[in-house]
Amino acid sequence: MNAEVGQDGLRGLEPERKFGVVVVGVGRAGSVRIRDLRNPHPSSAFLNLIGFVSRRELGSVEGVPQISLEDALSSQEVEVAYICSENSSHEDYIRQFLNAGKHVLVEYPMTLSWAAARDLWDLAEQKGRVLHEEHVELLMEEFAFLKKEVVGKDLLKGSLLFTAGPLEQERFGFPAFSGISRLTWLVSLFGELSLVSATLEQRKEDQYMKMTVCLETENKRPLTWIEEKAPGLKRNRHLSFHFKSGSLENMPNVGVNKNIFLKDQNIFVQKLLGQFSEKELAAEKKRILHCLWLAEEIQKHCYSKE
Repeated sequence: MNAEVGQDGLRGLEPERKFGVVVVGVGRAGSVRIRDLRNPHPSSAFLNLIGFVSRRELGSVEGVPQISLEDALSSQEVEVAYICSENSSHEDYIRQFLNAGKHVLVEYPMTLSWAAARDLWDLAEQKGRVLHEEHVELLMEEFAFLKKEVVGKDLLKGSLLFTAGPLEQERFGFPAFSGISRLTWLVSLFGELSLVSATLEQRKEDQYMKMTVCLETENKRPLTWIEEKAPGLKRNRHLSFHFKSGSLENMPNVGVNKNIFLKDQNIFVQKLLGQFSEKELAAEKKRILHCLWLAEEIQKHCYSKE
């Protein structure tokens, strides 16, 4: 599924009805979701923002009313929930909204466990509802560039290092889960991967963390994934891919990422309208579950060394 699919599939369509939406969590991602829902776009025409849910007492945000979780779950008006809360709460919210018969869009990672994600997908299928895990990193200009660069080339070895400030593990999960967008890049570029080894170095007093993961492609080509987080570290990706035909070192400036959350919303609306084939949906589900399974294996591997 690419960004253009989501835009072109809705252009010129007139909605027969609108799906009532509630946004759960109004941090950075939730605020962007509210903005996109309130502005005129091809996908927003199919959606009606009813309100938002937050543990904080905010009253309203940009004229959008706050409603209780109980009201959001019981309301006949609300048919869709956007889950934009911290990662540790995703599973519980998804389960509640699916059980209430609502469609769900959730920020990655959908859960902090592979088994829980599989169970939630089964629940969505039982209820006949769409469960969509957002992956805006696959809608970035950088990823589009990499995809073109990698296609048809024979990988010899590669590495991806991501640096950023510290994250609270209790809220955002083990680094393999909170950093799953990097893992998703590698799987989307090079296919399903197997885990060779994983180590975690932590200095809690310095808020320092470094996770080093050695992966292997189906052709036994080595890929190294490193997440390094500490106060003062700039948010950055450093990549190095070596092919038989040459090398790609670091990312050129390929332009600004425009409306990546909106592109994701477009894809979600197309799913609500039944515009994706079973084959496409199955392939996406397989990739997401594979990445969550790998993340869990990495976590087990790191903790077994402690």
